[in-house]
Amino acid sequence: MSHCAVVGVNWGDEGKGRMIDLLAEQYDIVVRYQGGSNAGHTVVNKYGKFALNLIPSGIFHEQTVNLLGNGTVIDLEHLAGEIQKLRDKGIRITPDNFKISNRAIIVFPYHQAQDVLEEGRLANAKYGSTKRGIAPVYGDKYQKKGIQMGELLLPEALEKHLTGVLEWKNLFLKSVYNAEPYALEDMLAWVEKFGRPLIPFICDTSDYLYKATKAGKNVMFEAQLGALRDVDFGIYPYTSSSSPLASFAPLGSGAPFLKVDRVLGVIKAFSTCVGEGPFVAEWFGEQAEELRRIGGEYGAATGRPRRVGPIDIPATRYGVRMQGATEAAITKIDNLSYMKEIPICIAYDIAGKITEEFPFTPLMDNARPVMTSMPGWGTDITKVRRYGDLPKAARDYIEYIEKAVECPVTYVSVGPERDDIIIR
Repeated sequence: MSHCAVVGVNWGDEGKGRMIDLLAEQYDIVVRYQGGSNAGHTVVNKYGKFALNLIPSGIFHEQTVNLLGNGTVIDLEHLAGEIQKLRDKGIRITPDNFKISNRAIIVFPYHQAQDVLEEGRLANAKYGSTKRGIAPVYGDKYQKKGIQMGELLLPEALEKHLTGVLEWKNLFLKSVYNAEPYALEDMLAWVEKFGRPLIPFICDTSDYLYKATKAGKNVMFEAQLGALRDVDFGIYPYTSSSSPLASFAPLGSGAPFLKVDRVLGVIKAFSTCVGEGPFVAEWFGEQAEELRRIGGEYGAATGRPRRVGPIDIPATRYGVRMQGATEAAITKIDNLSYMKEIPICIAYDIAGKITEEFPFTPLMDNARPVMTSMPGWGTDITKVRRYGDLPKAARDYIEYIEKAVECPVTYVSVGPERDDIIIR
């Protein structure tokens, strides 16, 4: 029995979904342990192309049970729609292969409204929110103002609890933003419409995981976003509002009694970032647009153009360390085949001082990238399936990264589909 976390090393969008889709057949259970509908995992397989926001990426494997843990936050309307879209493509979703923690927190329409209002108030100082209510709902959770999924099973208790929470929330919305209040009847109708279809999936996932692992089942933990978006150790305050670190996986899944044996850190062969915050090696103009176009670098959840640049070694090394990665997967290396020289950010220049360490966030405002480069390979590698068959320049690039970030590279992705992979 072995438990694995598949996690992002950088800002997110590294290609975790394609790795989970590839590896899920080796695991009995796949658990999303944090985040909500604010990020997407793109999966391409025999069923088609999918952008999953809440449903774990193991859903395409018949034998795999998929869980949303207590650390997630769930927009009932979004999840109900996501389930229907998958079913429309012939994907089986039943209480046997999909379960929702009764302790996960619900994202209400007023959370989304608050998110939009706050980004508007911040104006040019905004954090780059997806405006899907994630920060407000996590704020409510830690203020003990959250509504849990299990309350959908107890309508009278839910109405009583929601009445008190909504009274407080409306006071806040009116006094801070001069916004219209939300009616209890409207929120109960919303819960009835979108929550009722989800009731069969709600259970005590902690108990389920305990019994399953006692029976010898193995678990894959699925992270959303990357280490640099972690609320404690990322580029705060330009982070998510949860922890995508592997060390949080057992807690956010509902199984703090489990140990993560294997941590696969996913690294994109170049840097991308959606949202605000410091991004030292960022490219602009035609250079950025070419890489963005070739890589299809647009947010899976929002469609926003991703910020792009060369691989950032200080950021990646830091992400590997914070994730405790035992191995790494490099994705999208095929997107660099057009380059004659492959640029690499190896350090930062901060007010004339060179550092190879990832700095405290405010210091990055004045940071400039220190660059080097390696020869490109200039040929299509999407059909390569053996590491030794890659051009030497591509292998040199992979091995440079491996040494620089101090983590063995065990997978190299050369395309978006499940089988576009080299296993070392």
